[in-house]
Amino acid sequence: MDADFAEFVAAKQNGLLRYAMLLTGGDPHTAADLAQETFLRLGRRWRVVRDVEHQDAYARRTMTRLWWSRSKRDRREVLLAEPEERATSDADPAWTSDLWAALQLLPPRQRAVLVLRYYEDCSEKEIAEILACRPGTVKSQASRGMASLRRLMGVAGDGEPVVRRLVDGATDSAVEDERAGGRSAHE
Repeated sequence: MDADFAEFVAAKQNGLLRYAMLLTGGDPHTAADLAQETFLRLGRRWRVVRDVEHQDAYARRTMTRLWWSRSKRDRREVLLAEPEERATSDADPAWTSDLWAALQLLPPRQRAVLVLRYYEDCSEKEIAEILACRPGTVKSQASRGMASLRRLMGVAGDGEPVVRRLVDGATDSAVEDERAGGRSAHE
């Protein structure tokens, strides 16, 4: 292994793993697989990547595209007799917060835009490059994602955040409307 690449991996692995955790919904195993696959791809192209001016952005773009292609492939719904237990970390209670749950309910592209913008502190132009889209698309996805988060973090009629009711499986009409993206069935 190239010494430059080993230094890059050592310096960036924690940040990319945190980014992968946000993309994958907090599943540490899937996040580790995504980070590993990203480093494998970067390692294969290290002669080219070494000379890239913004290696961090290149790595995030690689990870985002890997995750995006995986999420498109894995979007098939799988029905289970028993609900699958989610991997959580007792060391970090933020993974179980209402905001975290709300973020996981967003469509993948909106989630990616919000994570890149507010967690990774990327500009709209950088996000557009990473996601291979126009800056206007980034703006609209960020706006829609924030509006959805506001709705999900809002309070339902019983005083409980809407997201908690969605996660707990409530079925009243307001929750069903939220599952449909905030659109009422009567519209």
